[in-house]
Amino acid sequence: MGRRPIQVVFQDGQPSAVILDLQEYMEILERLEDFEDLQTLREMRSKPLEFQSLEHFLQEDVPGV
Repeated sequence: MGRRPIQVVFQDGQPSAVILDLQEYMEILERLEDFEDLQTLREMRSKPLEFQSLEHFLQEDVPGV
């Protein structure tokens, strides 16, 4: 089954919205999320690693565990 063509909605002679297939929209959202995850990973890799002991982590960051 082929994808339906994108439909452009005009208001006052100017494009104002796009109607597209729901599956295509979901794929776009998934790609955007993947891109954002990659950006976050790149930012994390650009910073030096910092380590702390497990005991410190459990006491400071996860109280009650």
